[in-house]
Amino acid sequence: MQNVPATVPGASLCYDFAMRSVRAVILVLLLAAALPAAKKSVEMYFIDVEGGQATLVVAPSGECMLIDAGWPGYNGRDAGRIVAAAKAAGVKKIDYLLVTHYHTDHVGGVPELAAKMPVRTYVDHGPSFETGKNADILVNAYLAHRAKGQHLEVKPGDSVPIKGLAVKIVASAGDLIAAPLPGAGAPNPLCAAFQPKAEDKTENGRSIGMILSYGKFRLANLADLTWNKEHELACPNHKLGAVSVYMVSHHGMNLSGPAAMVHALHPLVAVMNNGARKGGSAEAWQIVRQSPGLKDIWQLHYAIAGGKENNAPDTFIANTDETCEGKWIRLSAREDGSFTLFNSRNKFQRSYP
Repeated sequence: MQNVPATVPGASLCYDFAMRSVRAVILVLLLAAALPAAKKSVEMYFIDVEGGQATLVVAPSGECMLIDAGWPGYNGRDAGRIVAAAKAAGVKKIDYLLVTHYHTDHVGGVPELAAKMPVRTYVDHGPSFETGKNADILVNAYLAHRAKGQHLEVKPGDSVPIKGLAVKIVASAGDLIAAPLPGAGAPNPLCAAFQPKAEDKTENGRSIGMILSYGKFRLANLADLTWNKEHELACPNHKLGAVSVYMVSHHGMNLSGPAAMVHALHPLVAVMNNGARKGGSAEAWQIVRQSPGLKDIWQLHYAIAGGKENNAPDTFIANTDETCEGKWIRLSAREDGSFTLFNSRNKFQRSYP
């Protein structure tokens, strides 16, 4: 009888290799467990639509909200810029498209965008307060696309149900929240110096305004809400409380942004979605700049009328030339309240505690 080896040749080597592989995997898992977990963040892209608004918000859950869609025309310029920012954010559809009000620089770009990206839910303040041929054409073009998706009409006190992010509506259709938000409501000593402006009866004064919160981080976006309406939110008691970031109202026009509101928000950073020749007025810029505790102003454009003394340093401006490539600014905010802003033009970024 032929003797059979006790072991198959090479079996020992295979066994040793397998055990070493198992130990290596275990070691990697142990090291990974020892490392701190990666911080989740909410990402916001402030997209240049030449003085309109298009702000893409991506929650840690992956759901996203686009606030306004810029202008129509210009060979699909604004829709293209939104799609490019969405691609950078890894977004393939819009879960919520929130239209703050029915002006061309905010809602005009909806049809061109909807032709490029699917939109699940349209959010607005209900019927338009402006009439006439041009106003009707603008709104009807929006309504034709809204009819293809879901619709959510919001009122002050409502929330947009985006997963992983709190979006509280504080103004809509000319109405404002009646009671202060949690933690707000302190008397505002800045109200004594307030000077009202002429009553605004346009869609601007009907803008949807909101506070976006993620943990300790808070951002105020009041769209084009105008001077007297913002005063009502701020006086005699400030209903919104302090925020981390203030998105400058109405592109930095002096029709909005009274000191009684801006300074009471006590922002650490302001972001201005102005154009080269729209918004960024010297008066509005100085009110923001003088806000107590403000560290920096970031701008989508250099405001030509403002001059060097009424513009942020070039480092903080996404587009320094009037003819530009539509560079964006990205904000990454964490639950502990810390956040980072990034300028896509020069790759400059700054973090804030």
